[in-house]
Amino acid sequence: MEQLINYIKPELLVVSVALYIIGRAMKKSQWVLDKYIPVLIGGIGIVFCGFWVFATSPLGTPQEIALAVFTALVQGILVAGASTYVNQIVKQLHKEE
Repeated sequence: MEQLINYIKPELLVVSVALYIIGRAMKKSQWVLDKYIPVLIGGIGIVFCGFWVFATSPLGTPQEIALAVFTALVQGILVAGASTYVNQIVKQLHKEE
């Protein structure tokens, strides 16, 4: 987990917490099949990170736009992975063996 957090921009760590809460809500709602929750969380993470990246990055050249898209994708995947990792830790801590 520590290695994963080293690659996430500190200001986006809160997105991971938000994704964890959204994932828990999806699980409780029963509207979404469990197998689709990680994919949806990944997509939501990319969108949330995209908002932040595009709001804080200069977008004057095609290279800057490409970098912003790449950053949004990578950061979205990383925060979704961190969220899923936290979810698994919580599950394992409550599991009786």
